[in-house]
Amino acid sequence: MKAVRLPGDGTVEVVDRAIPEPAMNQVLIRVRSSAICASDLSLYSGNAVVGGALAGSGRIIPGHEAAGDVVAVGAGVRSVAVGDRVAVHLSIGCMHCEFCRAGYIEQCLQWQCVGFDVDGGDAEYIVAPEAVCLQLPPELSYEAGSVMVDNFGTQFHTQKRLGVSGTDVVTVVGLGPMGAAAVLVAKARGASVIAADMVPHRLALARKLGADHVIDVSDSTAGSALEQILALTDGRGTEVTIDCSGNAAGENLALDAAARLGRVAFVGECSSATINPSEQFLRKELSVIGGWVFPIYEYDEMVRFLVRHSITPEITVSHRFTLDEAPTAFRMVHERRADKVMFVFD
Repeated sequence: MKAVRLPGDGTVEVVDRAIPEPAMNQVLIRVRSSAICASDLSLYSGNAVVGGALAGSGRIIPGHEAAGDVVAVGAGVRSVAVGDRVAVHLSIGCMHCEFCRAGYIEQCLQWQCVGFDVDGGDAEYIVAPEAVCLQLPPELSYEAGSVMVDNFGTQFHTQKRLGVSGTDVVTVVGLGPMGAAAVLVAKARGASVIAADMVPHRLALARKLGADHVIDVSDSTAGSALEQILALTDGRGTEVTIDCSGNAAGENLALDAAARLGRVAFVGECSSATINPSEQFLRKELSVIGGWVFPIYEYDEMVRFLVRHSITPEITVSHRFTLDEAPTAFRMVHERRADKVMFVFD
């Protein structure tokens, strides 16, 4: 089978690998869609942001956002069958600890990430544990399944924790694929949305997705981004802010733009930032949370939410490629000429 290999030096190879065979409690899936995530760029450059010793070695097939058709099952598999359409949850755990039993597999002390620790979906076939194979209903496409297991799952869970509702104005900072998902989920939950970024095509997508106000943070003719948010909210700030930018400036804007007693989520990956806790959230009595992945038990609820609100997650996909075009696909994401890239298969 064809598979992507990332040596970690900014190059991409498309190689031949043997089709894997499912062991006990495993499932073999013919991949129909697999998306590139911003975190995959850390494998591309050789500095894996998550994972153990194998992550970033170049030996693991990347791709933690995969969906496809079940073509074979190992011994003991009961919940899925050949012919089922499934998406693959990116987290693999021991399934016995308190976190796994609660559905928070990503908090397992033995956690492994698909595409970092074990072979992922940037290949024609993938083997996955039965426990992380999620049934795709006919209303949702394979591409929807791919982005649901990361961007939309994270936003669904994070905004549920934040209690986003029709009484809220939500500021989304950073409108890459995660921010685009944030806009769609917040609108479906009934909130008004202010979307902030500096990239023209991201701002245009936010408008298309229903953002009520769009702020170009690189254009100060109408004031700073914070000044514009305050002007739109009678000086109060917004009840909810969600940072998806993954940089210190975005996190600071999220804190500053939050109203007193507001709620804030940091979702964008950021290794370090300087903030002023006293002024920015302690004295405003903010509730500040981190958003990362989603508990597997919420998947069915998320599916019902998306179908009920007629949300098509694949609307956030900007470019589609075949596996043979993987070098171009990764280069475009690395150069920020593409946001959400999807590998698609015949």
